[in-house]
Amino acid sequence: MENVIEKHTIAVLVDNEPGVLARVIGLFSGRGYNIESLTVAEVNNADHLSRITLVTSGTRMIIEQIKAQLSRLVPVHRVHDLTDEGPAVERELALVKVAGTGDKRIEALRLADIFKAKVVDATLTSFVFELTGTTEQVDDFVGLMGQLGLVEASRTGVVAMSKGPAAF
Repeated sequence: MENVIEKHTIAVLVDNEPGVLARVIGLFSGRGYNIESLTVAEVNNADHLSRITLVTSGTRMIIEQIKAQLSRLVPVHRVHDLTDEGPAVERELALVKVAGTGDKRIEALRLADIFKAKVVDATLTSFVFELTGTTEQVDDFVGLMGQLGLVEASRTGVVAMSKGPAAF
């Protein structure tokens, strides 16, 4: 069972300064680890702190190595494995452009309604939908739109935080 590949969402609180993201990414690329999703934003302007949320996969041993190596980087304040630490909320935002007319246009609108996607741009021959949901929901929506005239999709990557009153 040690070789089972697991997907983990890891949140990292870092100093918001030039080069920090490059150091984190360098840790992954230098060791051959893959980043499946990556989001970064400043979360505390007064203390100049940013939060990096990344999704990666590996065996339990590799995930533990990743967390340990991230913790040792100088600009890193905290590392939390949201997958291991209990229930968490994960969301992803996507913009999805679909072109089509007639029945395909009607079907795209019907599916968007089911997925609670919002139309943020419309022309006579295309729509841009905004969808927020789990990665699986976004994958499903994009897959269905692929059959109706998907032109392109742009995704933010996963943002996540633990449930409950505790702070990061």
